Amino acid sequence: MDLKDGKCVTLVGGDPSKRVAELEDPLRAAVKWEKCGASILHLIDLDGAIEGMPANMPIVRRIVRSLRIPVQFGGGIRTIEAGRSLLESGVQRIILGTLAFADPKVVSSLSTDYGPSRVMVALDFRAGKVLTHGWRSFTDIDPVSAARAYERLGAGSLLVTNVEVEGRLQGMPLKPIRDLVGAVAVDVVAAGGISSLDDIMSIRSTGAAGAIVGAAIYTGRINLREAIGKAER
Repeated sequence: MDLKDGKCVTLVGGDPSKRVAELEDPLRAAVKWEKCGASILHLIDLDGAIEGMPANMPIVRRIVRSLRIPVQFGGGIRTIEAGRSLLESGVQRIILGTLAFADPKVVSSLSTDYGPSRVMVALDFRAGKVLTHGWRSFTDIDPVSAARAYERLGAGSLLVTNVEVEGRLQGMPLKPIRDLVGAVAVDVVAAGGISSLDDIMSIRSTGAAGAIVGAAIYTGRINLREAIGKAER
C-alpha cells in the first residue's frame, strides 16, 4: 500500500500525475488485505519519500493499531531517531532507503539495537543504478554491490524495486532478481511490474523470499487470496 495525500494510491513509475488506482480509505483497504490472508502489510509513505519526513503518520498509526498482522513501513525515514520511533510505536520492520545511503552506520546501529529482522534496506534501481530521495536522485552504485554492502552492515532483508516497470503491469525482468539472490544470503523481496500469478511464480523461481504486489490487486488482475494460496503450495 502506497500512501499519498491521505489516500491509498498506485502510481506508474513513481509519477504522482499517473495513478493506476486511488482509494479514499487506506484503513479499509488494509483490513481487506488482512482478511484476504496477507501475512504482512507493506506500507509506503510516498509524500514522506519526497518531502524527507513521514507525512501520513495518523493513518499509519491507525493501520498499525487496527491490524493483527505485522506492518513494514518506509518513506521519509531520514534520521535514526525517526527509525527508532517507528520501531517502538508498533511497526514491525522499517525500510531504509535514502538514509541508508547517506549514513550507512545507521543500518548497523538499528540492526544491533532492534535485530536484523526489523531492518530492511530498499534498493530502488533504474538503468542499473540505485536511486534515492523518492526515486529522484541517482547514485553511482549498482544493486548487487549495494546489497553486499548492506548485508555486511547487518540489514536483515533487502527490498528491490525495478522502477522502470513499477506500476506498469507489464511483468518484471528476472535477471536482476536472480543476480541479487545469488549475491547475498539475506532475504530478497522483489517489487515492480507484477501483473499476474505467473509473474509471482516466476519471481519465486529466482529464490526471492517474497514479492510486493500493488497495482495488480487494486485493478483486479490478481486475486490476493488466490495468489497467496498458489505461492504457498
